[in-house]
Amino acid sequence: MRCFLLLAMLVVCASALEDLSGKMFTFPAETNSAHVKLITTKHHFSAVTVCHRSITDLKREHSLFSLATPSFDNDFLIFWQESTQNFIPFIRNKLVGFGSFVYKPITWHSICTTWDSTSGLMQMWVDGQSSIRKFISSGSNISGQTLIILGQEQDSYGGGFDSKQSFVGMMSDVHMWDYTLSPCEIQNYMNSQSFTPGNVLNWKALDYNIVGNVLVEKQSLCLNSQMTA
Repeated sequence: MRCFLLLAMLVVCASALEDLSGKMFTFPAETNSAHVKLITTKHHFSAVTVCHRSITDLKREHSLFSLATPSFDNDFLIFWQESTQNFIPFIRNKLVGFGSFVYKPITWHSICTTWDSTSGLMQMWVDGQSSIRKFISSGSNISGQTLIILGQEQDSYGGGFDSKQSFVGMMSDVHMWDYTLSPCEIQNYMNSQSFTPGNVLNWKALDYNIVGNVLVEKQSLCLNSQMTA
């Protein structure tokens, strides 16, 4: 009987993970509520890499990835600031700007962001192009019960959403690692080649909850051709 219960528990745990290969999240409307919560058992990070692909027609600021802990609402945030045409990543509520990238609307973009707490350095890649490495925050790890949100920016732990900062569009291939990915691995991701899946978030084995009007759909037929062009 004990073995049967253990097997049943393993089946339940396995069924919670979904392979989203060839699929995408569609955020169809501006809202202050709809979002996707990404679930992980890891809650301590001395380094981070986050990669994703997205497309939008927004001409305003918006959140692309929001990780909050009880101590910091912007413990790891990737944000587009329209007024300065900058990507603005946050670590532990500190920010730095990267303004060297072309972020066109109605275009699929591959975006990766790395940070290491020892050096305090952050770097971004957009569509294969890398930024310089910039100092943002060192000596303090991301630690605490993490809440990871797609589609909204957390101005408080798990909430404080603003519709004018919400993401409208499609997002796919979200991966997160608890270490800095090598430039070669990042280029493999950018070019849709073989790479090591995220050990924190893995698009091919994702645990998530949808809140509100967010759809899971097949990727558009043009996605792969645009990513490898």
